[in-house]
Amino acid sequence: MTIPNIPISKYSAYINPADDLKALALGDKCAAEIKANIIADFEKQTDLMVHVSTFTIINGIIYMTYYANTSSNAEDPTMQEARFAFCPYDDTSKMTVICLQKVGDSLDGKKITGVYDTILLHKDDDVLFLMWTAAADGMYYRFYCTYTISTATISVILPNRFKVGGITNDFSTEGIMASLDANKIPFKNLWSDIGIMQKLTKRIENGAVWYYSGAYSGNFNCIIKSRDLIVWEYVATPDFDNMSVWENAVYLLDDKCYYFVRQTSCEEGFLTCYDLEDNTWETPVLIRDAQSRSDFIYYNGGLYLIHAPVDRNGFGIVKINTENLGKSEPVMVADMKSSLFYPYTLLYGGYAYMSYTVSRKHIRLARFRIGDYLGGDINETY
Repeated sequence: MTIPNIPISKYSAYINPADDLKALALGDKCAAEIKANIIADFEKQTDLMVHVSTFTIINGIIYMTYYANTSSNAEDPTMQEARFAFCPYDDTSKMTVICLQKVGDSLDGKKITGVYDTILLHKDDDVLFLMWTAAADGMYYRFYCTYTISTATISVILPNRFKVGGITNDFSTEGIMASLDANKIPFKNLWSDIGIMQKLTKRIENGAVWYYSGAYSGNFNCIIKSRDLIVWEYVATPDFDNMSVWENAVYLLDDKCYYFVRQTSCEEGFLTCYDLEDNTWETPVLIRDAQSRSDFIYYNGGLYLIHAPVDRNGFGIVKINTENLGKSEPVMVADMKSSLFYPYTLLYGGYAYMSYTVSRKHIRLARFRIGDYLGGDINETY
């Protein structure tokens, strides 16, 4: 059974970060620092379009994923390939770029007809999970392979799995719908490609470590969890009316999953959280000017939301009040005056490292001193 997209009627607060003059001024300072501290671009010279980045830094090596089009400047899944790149932090000219899968490849007798969102998941310092969306004979799946750092080897490509209750299917559009239907769980419309979010947070449950993230396809978004990053179990989806669309950021803190997603037909994303102990959702908070992928970071004892504006020329940071979401406050609104969208952020010491897309022409990594904006000391480690 499908659920319609309906505007949020009840919310605890409405936050418009652009109304905060202090946040704007701080953002101008941050934008200048980012422009002055570009570490590297990760696309190839022959690429005509690149998009959606995820990275990590391990023992002085930067690892990056994204997708690329070498035939056209269009974001067109029928022309794209999934990429994995890496280089030393102190000499980014020594960069290796690997095509993981491209349109026209074959996998288990099926032709790859589309390639889309490509991510990297990092849960230990030797084995990276490289994951992407691809259409095989026209049906979208989530595929993965692993890269073992100690041996510099890439595994075979396999599909992820999606589990609801006792039903497990391939992590595909049809597999998701079949698993939810079998458990009589209603869901919103899924559109074509499907995704898993990049940031992992973990929780110990019955003696086992579970990794939490978000999953999405069109209007459908949910919290998922996994022990092995291969089989993903459905946890919950917001139970109140909303207009959610595409990427849903998820961050686990104690027993609560904080959740933010943009909405269609309006410029407000919504912030809420799901209590894993009593299985309830908090009344959402609307945050103005939200488009594309957002992210959470935890810094100096506080949880922060990084949201992306409609014009895709920067990002904002909101400090989340974990005791009362309605009292969350804007910290910074950074307007780059040029393209910066789909930001993804990791903290190393007192620095925030952010990868992002520039006009779908560059996959860029830059950094800024997080303590200058959120407080705290700088301690460079990675």
